[in-house]
Amino acid sequence: MEQRKSGYSPEFEKFGMMEKKPFRCIEWIWDALFPRRCPVCDGILRFRRECVCPECLEKIKFVKEPVCMKCGKELEGEDEYCYDCREGKHRYIQGAAVFAYQEAAMSIYRFKYGGRQEYALFFGRCMALLLGERLRRWRVQALVPVPVHPSRKRQRGYNQAQLLAKAVSRYTGIPVRSDIILRQKKTAPQKELDREQRQNNLKKAFKISENDVKLDTIVIIDDIYTTGSTIDAMTAVLHSAGVGKVYYAALAIGNGL
Repeated sequence: MEQRKSGYSPEFEKFGMMEKKPFRCIEWIWDALFPRRCPVCDGILRFRRECVCPECLEKIKFVKEPVCMKCGKELEGEDEYCYDCREGKHRYIQGAAVFAYQEAAMSIYRFKYGGRQEYALFFGRCMALLLGERLRRWRVQALVPVPVHPSRKRQRGYNQAQLLAKAVSRYTGIPVRSDIILRQKKTAPQKELDREQRQNNLKKAFKISENDVKLDTIVIIDDIYTTGSTIDAMTAVLHSAGVGKVYYAALAIGNGL
């Protein structure tokens, strides 16, 4: 399933190229007015069932083995853990990502800030294909997207992590729970901060919306993993609500700081 040493899986072409679900009439009209764009080159897709340009498939590069056994970052040499995970202790159990951030940076930027919500379908397929076996092995009960502050969601129009979670759910059958944890503090963008600032930035950023969360195993869904500060902050809050096992799955993973 995970042919990741070369960075490309032949299975992916069959899995990710076409949308098999029948389209409703309203979807035909919507696509005619607002045609889908390729998440790789951002060109208009020629066929309505495509999720990506056929010529762009071979340009896609996944995270390659070996990877850190804790956070999933690509490794050089024979170490089992990256520097970050050797030096610091994360609260979550384990995590994984599909792309190295450098390979997908522009695409993710358009998805996150450029209104390209349609990319979520393709990205969700990628996550389901590459991480689906792992999700089954973890016995995940729910996918929990990283929440955004209401003001930021109004500004952007959507929560990209929630779109990813819904797309992954569509292909794995694992339910999405966006109602468990909320963002109560409007934090500064993490990309502008160093490691210590990120941790301070996220203090009291999240709160549980239910007194008793009746879930034992969840996976936090996010678009980008860098140092793990956001995942750790959410994990602490989820543990306090009674969630026993917390993992994470991200679309892309950075090199850290």
